Amino acid sequence: MRVRPITRERLVAELADRLAAAPRDAWTRVAVDGPEPAAPGELADALIDPLRARGRAVLRVSARDFLRPASLRYEFGREDPDAFHDHWLDTGGLLREVLAPLDPGGTGKVLPTLWDAARDRATRAQYVDVPPGSVLLLDGALLLGRWLPFDLTVHLSLSPAALARRTPPDGAWTLPAYERYERETDPRRTADVVVKMDDPRHPALVETP
Repeated sequence: MRVRPITRERLVAELADRLAAAPRDAWTRVAVDGPEPAAPGELADALIDPLRARGRAVLRVSARDFLRPASLRYEFGREDPDAFHDHWLDTGGLLREVLAPLDPGGTGKVLPTLWDAARDRATRAQYVDVPPGSVLLLDGALLLGRWLPFDLTVHLSLSPAALARRTPPDGAWTLPAYERYERETDPRRTADVVVKMDDPRHPALVETP
């Protein structure tokens, strides 16, 4: 294993080139996984225009729009790390409404948002038709190890010290969930692409021989 320093711009370009080379008669489902301090949503957003410039349509979805209702998320309290790890994400809804329709032979009809966690109610979004050859960019935390069908997984990795340092005090209760994720899922081995983000100004690709 080696670590290759890379600029953010070069990282985006390399990922966009890789995704643009995927077959154009099917959908490509991409997970950009990482804790909030690693800013997976920013990387997913940064890929949109480069992919479109390479001739790919893009569907942008966030896992935060597929959380379970508050009654289920907070069943064991508002700051339970095991519930955060196991029960906050509505994996069934994400699979049913976003990922399965983009299976080979799928309908291509996707619901881009399901639940407004702030208002704790359904978003009432409309379904959208996603043409074959499009790239789904889904960002979120704790996405791997859930048997969700992604075609490419990108994990933004923070060391425990960096994660603790960059997590706001009111989010410190989530740290045991990320420790468990590292221990049980081992995203640095599970993901197709791993990027060290301890210093967000100087990312580095983790490459295996």
